[in-house]
Amino acid sequence: MIDLTMFEGAWRPALEILLLAVAIYYGLTFVRGTRGWSVVLGFLVLMGFTFVAWKLKLEVLSWLLSRFFAFSAFAILVIFQPELRRMLSELGNLPLFHTAREQRENIEVIIQTVARLADVRIGALIAVEQAIQLQDVVESGIRVDCEATPEMLETIFFPNNAIHDGGVIIRGDRIAFAACIFPLTQRQDLNKSLGTRHRAAIGLSEETDAVVVVVSEETGLVSYAYKGQLVRGLSEEELRAFLTSVLVRSGQSKSFLAELRRWSRERHTPGPAAVRKELE
Repeated sequence: MIDLTMFEGAWRPALEILLLAVAIYYGLTFVRGTRGWSVVLGFLVLMGFTFVAWKLKLEVLSWLLSRFFAFSAFAILVIFQPELRRMLSELGNLPLFHTAREQRENIEVIIQTVARLADVRIGALIAVEQAIQLQDVVESGIRVDCEATPEMLETIFFPNNAIHDGGVIIRGDRIAFAACIFPLTQRQDLNKSLGTRHRAAIGLSEETDAVVVVVSEETGLVSYAYKGQLVRGLSEEELRAFLTSVLVRSGQSKSFLAELRRWSRERHTPGPAAVRKELE
């Protein structure tokens, strides 16, 4: 007979190890490719030195490194502030404001705009705001607050327009701000040929969960930046597939607010209106 009592207390340590392994893996995956990745590598190297010093009984070096790691928690909060803010926002991210149908309309507006601008080699920088509000960015821009249409976006980015420089922020189904200055990425591993638009797109996507679409003025290529990663040379279908995967929730589920509105109508409005459904 196998004595099962020896396994009774083993599942908790095993569960803790599994959870820690998953958390570390996804944490490293989250910051990989961002400007904080080199800092992570530096911490790993210092941890290796600490282990070696402890094994070799180098007391002074071990003492110094242990004191350094005692304050590392504060350093992590400062260095990884953009990444931590984006991570926490994504953990609590709910599609609170827009239905899937509205998001698809926004996607088609962006697709048509970048296709037209790419054909005539007019540069563009378009950020779609999601859970994290781009308040720090909009302070540098000009309030527009108009319906998002391909014609309006083309007009904004036309070279002779006074507000064509900088980026446009789309909030919901409206163009909220134009001529915004996005933060430039500080990464050193990028291709030297990347211009200011692409570096600004990466920089904004590193600090927020915004989706940033770029049209190159020099080549006419269409790119997107998301979560610190830049993908260049997209076709219309590739861009549409990506935007749909990010902006339209899987399963085409209704937003929380839309469900709340529908529930409220059905509760308070009798007759045929009680069975109406939200269009997606």
